Amino acid sequence: MSHKVILDEVNSQFRVHLEGDHYAIVKFEDKGDVYAITSTKVPEKLQVKGYGKVMMEAVLPKIEQFGVKIEPICSYVVHYLNRNAQWSHLKAD
Repeated sequence: MSHKVILDEVNSQFRVHLEGDHYAIVKFEDKGDVYAITSTKVPEKLQVKGYGKVMMEAVLPKIEQFGVKIEPICSYVVHYLNRNAQWSHLKAD
């Protein structure tokens, strides 16, 4: 299932549609060719349903398309990248 990703440049965040009117949020600091991902949030009602993984699987391809790297500051993003080596090429040096 594909989840719609919306880039909100004004608020420096991605919104990922999950279900109904619920969205996951990935906040970042735009450092030019690097997005420092500072926080992620899945609505409390949808936590422990695997939506953290869904969120990352939706956002990382978008970041890759933009041609930028990521600096994982958020602990969930660090955890996700450590478990999913296929995205390690996106980590900034």
